[in-house]
Amino acid sequence: MRVGVIFGGRSVEHEVSLVSARAIMQALDKERYEVVPIGITRQGRWVLGDTHCALPPDPSVRGLVRLQNGGRGAGPASLDRAGLKIALAGGRRARRPSPLGRLDVIFPVVHGMGGEEGTLQGLLELADIPYVGAGVLGSALGMDKAMMKVVFRDAGLPIVDHRVIRRRDLESGRDRFVQAVEKGLGYPCFVKPANGGSSVGVSKAKGRRQMLEALDLAARYDRKIIVERAIDAREIECSVLGNDDPVASVLGEIIPANEFYDYRAKYIDENSRLLIPAPLTEEQASRIRDLAARAFRALDLCGMARADFFLDRTTEAIFINEVNTIPGFTPISMYPKLWEASGLPFPALVDRLIHLAVERHAEKKSLITTYRPAKNGRRALTKD
Repeated sequence: MRVGVIFGGRSVEHEVSLVSARAIMQALDKERYEVVPIGITRQGRWVLGDTHCALPPDPSVRGLVRLQNGGRGAGPASLDRAGLKIALAGGRRARRPSPLGRLDVIFPVVHGMGGEEGTLQGLLELADIPYVGAGVLGSALGMDKAMMKVVFRDAGLPIVDHRVIRRRDLESGRDRFVQAVEKGLGYPCFVKPANGGSSVGVSKAKGRRQMLEALDLAARYDRKIIVERAIDAREIECSVLGNDDPVASVLGEIIPANEFYDYRAKYIDENSRLLIPAPLTEEQASRIRDLAARAFRALDLCGMARADFFLDRTTEAIFINEVNTIPGFTPISMYPKLWEASGLPFPALVDRLIHLAVERHAEKKSLITTYRPAKNGRRALTKD
């Protein structure tokens, strides 16, 4: 089976995608799968690697990688902070794209905008190729935290009180919005781009000055901004796997070294701790796992997702924070770690995800897609 692994992209999570792709390609059983690396540069250019591409660590930047040609074929030479640099034999650039060949399934590992919000999934739907993870709708809802919270609220899932404002409205009504936040939410609160990941552009505001600075920062990353009440809470994560009958993993707890679990804490600092399994009561763990599965269904997800929760230290109330539809697969990422602790090793996990993608695609192919009125007056439905 030929598996295309798509990674990179134009989002701020470009580097994280590279590390995830490396781990996935290494985990795929080479006896069963032919891996086809497909990189997307920071400029949006798609580049085909060969099956012997490797992703060794980049010694210049902790946690990042370079994509290097294994010595056969024409493909990407290095993928680093500056983007994807193309090198062919003799140092010349290709005049026309290399043929991709037939792919049996795609494993998207593009984090953030331009790959996780439904655009890439839409392309794969049009191409009629099975792919791992959420479909167009689930991906779009999973990326837009504001719309995600609307779905959660309507599904009866507990969420933290918040407010949403668009960048254009912020330009004309900043003071009025800040006053409304101060009255309705109070300080401290978190300010974040509605569409984003890895906590990029997220700030904690403890007063008006920090609030204004946080709004300006978030507005640089998205046209829609969420302001959320900050609660003194434990951060609990749950991995979900499946299609129509999702299964939840054991739970993990994040002990951030910083004030909150930001980009640096996730991928650079070594001081943050991950507790697996999370020290919870049986009732708390059962409740969170149930909420994770309900959130998965509410967003119409399939394949995989990581659900993040808050557990209020004072009241012990549980809130769902968000769901990530293409979670990280780096060596320190919670998603594979939680499944490892649940008895599903990394290679078996990626194998299961590929099979779930093929199953979902087969189910779609079985649906009736055309309507033809019969000559005798009866309706005729076909799958053509």
